[in-house]
Amino acid sequence: MTEVITGVLAVLLGLLLCFRGSGALRILLALWGAFIGFGLGAVAVTQLTGQEYLGTVAGWAGAIVGALVLAALAYLFYAVAVILGFGAMGFVLGQTVAAAVGAEQPWVLTTAGLVVGVVLALLAIVTNLPELVLIVLSAFAGASITVAGLMVLLDMLDVESLVGAELSPAHHPAWYVGHLVLAAVGILVQLRRSRRRSPGTVRQSWAASSR
Repeated sequence: MTEVITGVLAVLLGLLLCFRGSGALRILLALWGAFIGFGLGAVAVTQLTGQEYLGTVAGWAGAIVGALVLAALAYLFYAVAVILGFGAMGFVLGQTVAAAVGAEQPWVLTTAGLVVGVVLALLAIVTNLPELVLIVLSAFAGASITVAGLMVLLDMLDVESLVGAELSPAHHPAWYVGHLVLAAVGILVQLRRSRRRSPGTVRQSWAASSR
């Protein structure tokens, strides 16, 4: 049941991010914050108690509290939203790219994700990134999470490894092609939506999406 719930949530969040990443940025980053907080809260309780992941009432309580806290912070504060949003998108993209070029060791995938996540988060905070950057990043990250969620639902990936799905062309050619196609469609859809309003920066998209 845990795998089904997590997989469905990942697919829904991934599709929203892929197709609506720039148009509803504030809400989506709050949802992203909730998704991250849910996982962090559940992991924290698991580490403290030694119980199965989401296998107890305490585990679910910790996950829900973590989700609410990070969602609220991401919705209210731009810096928190950017760190969570761009950091997490960079982490997903870094791992996906590393896996695509043949990296398989967990420490290599994690390091690549952390480096790209930190770089993107810092760039988003200290510069006025154009909305086009947000569109491309959100489409690719959303596609990665959608595909990973589907793999969880099909029992091809365990829930603890959700974010780090190894979509290498050699191991998962069909999934990898599907990921690229979904990302491309997401970019096209978001570009069409952005033409209906004046394109701006990431900060302006975040502020406008609260109206």
